[in-house]
Amino acid sequence: MNTALWIAQILLAALFLVTGIAKSTMSTERLLATGQTGAAAFPLPVVRLTAICELIAVVGLIVPRLVDIAPSLTGWAAVGLALVMVGAMISHSRLAITQANSAEWRNVAANVAICAVCVFVAAGRLS
Repeated sequence: MNTALWIAQILLAALFLVTGIAKSTMSTERLLATGQTGAAAFPLPVVRLTAICELIAVVGLIVPRLVDIAPSLTGWAAVGLALVMVGAMISHSRLAITQANSAEWRNVAANVAICAVCVFVAAGRLS
């Protein structure tokens, strides 16, 4: 189980590192062009704040368990990312409905899958 949790943590950390860097450095137009369509629903400062939170969570997913200092922070980082994914699901659902865009439903499905991995890590690390 520990190995599966580590694999999930590393995958989540890699994913959110990439998206966090993208959201913290790209313009809204560039984010939309690269498929980060959820960014259109929020002002750029909110997107940047979310990116910073994601990058902090990346550290929280790996470092506490790695150095064995406050290891429960890993579970809480996963909880925080699960909440971000719930927000992303809501945002993409609204876009899918208001724009009648079926591609957004694929984004919702991806958010659900990522959220499930976050919940897996949170449950495994907080138990």
